[in-house]
Amino acid sequence: MNRQELVNLIKEKQSYLCVGLDTDLQKIPKHLLSHADPVFAFNKAIIDATKDLCVAYKINTAFYECMGIRGWESLQRTIEYIPQGIFTIADAKRGDIGNTSTQYAKTFFDTYNFDSVTVAPYMGRDSVEPFLQFPEKWAIMLGLTSNEGSQDFQLQKSGEEYLFEKVLKAGMQWGTPDNLMFVIGATQQSSQLGEIRKMVPDHFFLVPGVGAQGGSLEDISRQAMNKDCGLLVNASRAIIYAGNGEDFAEEARKVAKQYQLEMASYLSQMAVGTI
Repeated sequence: MNRQELVNLIKEKQSYLCVGLDTDLQKIPKHLLSHADPVFAFNKAIIDATKDLCVAYKINTAFYECMGIRGWESLQRTIEYIPQGIFTIADAKRGDIGNTSTQYAKTFFDTYNFDSVTVAPYMGRDSVEPFLQFPEKWAIMLGLTSNEGSQDFQLQKSGEEYLFEKVLKAGMQWGTPDNLMFVIGATQQSSQLGEIRKMVPDHFFLVPGVGAQGGSLEDISRQAMNKDCGLLVNASRAIIYAGNGEDFAEEARKVAKQYQLEMASYLSQMAVGTI
């Protein structure tokens, strides 16, 4: 999916919601455990309930890899079931020397046909660039995360700048707004989000941390939107585990709808220049 298609999708659905399919066998409703593939059965129901409300699905591969071949089979069934025209993210956080990164890119872009993959830039340019060589595919580079350990490196000064600022500036030299996004955590101070948007005016941000992690959708939208919206806001647990009975998908839809309606309001304000 190219940038204009993504922008058009956001406008059409009046949503920039990304639903995270971080499916944990220990958390899904018990009645699904009798299915041959309970993870896929859960994902299928969540997708059916939310596909008209979101513009993206993010699959955190760790929840699938831990189950070995069965997990990879569930992942493949899930990615094949997501309707065409919805943006897909492999949240795999890969990043290695160039020839290895090329193989990772082929895995997610060619074998599984994701639109994007999250990448860790610690090893530098040659660990990221292979992901940028695939037409109409995206690398989503870790920029500033909201976990406690972000203090260890990202928020340490490197000369006059924080290390995460150097990472963002380097990333903008490696990719373009048409093939590179940044992960920016939602639970950072909203004023910091605003400063990051000034530094990175055109790239899309994938923003995790809304819902269960306490990030404010209003703060994110007001501080980090750009002229194209420029946001994919991810909610995982708050949506997919909204209910744990046989009506779990309906409960997930209710929460997703609340996010979509709030997003539609902010998009309308953006359109008239009040946000």
